[in-house]
Amino acid sequence: MARKRKPMSEINVVPYIDVMLVLLVIFMATAPLLTQGVKVDLPNAPSEPVTETEDDPLVVSMRPDGAIFVNLGLQNADDEGTRVTVYSLEDQAGKILRERPEVPVFVKADEKLDYGDVVRVMTVLQKAGAESVGLITDPPEMPGV
Repeated sequence: MARKRKPMSEINVVPYIDVMLVLLVIFMATAPLLTQGVKVDLPNAPSEPVTETEDDPLVVSMRPDGAIFVNLGLQNADDEGTRVTVYSLEDQAGKILRERPEVPVFVKADEKLDYGDVVRVMTVLQKAGAESVGLITDPPEMPGV
C-alpha cells in the first residue's frame, strides 16, 4: 500500500530574516546622515518646539561667511541646498511660495552673523510671500542637567 504524503505546511522564514537584518543594517548606517547639510553654530534661545506639519519647511541657511542657501525640508541628507545671493533669494523663495503658499519658512543663521544681515534676509523672505518667518535656534543648556 502506498502511503499518502502529507503536504509540507511549514514556511522557511530564514531568508526573510536575512533580508530584514540587511535592511536594519542599511537603515542604521544611513540614519545619522539625515541632517541638514549647512553647518552653522546656532544661537541659544528658549523657544517652543516646532509643531510637525505635513509640508517640508523652506529653510534658508546663512553661514558665518555670509553664504546663503535655500533648502526645502529639514531632512535632506548632505544637501546644502541651492546657494543664492540676497538679491536672487526673493526669486528663489517666491517661486517655492507661489507653488506652496502654506509652506513654513525658517531662517537658520549662524550666531556670528551680523543682526542686520539676518533681518535683511527675513525681510526679503516676507517680500517673496512668506506670511511669517521663524528662526531656528539651539535650546539653552540647562544647569545641572
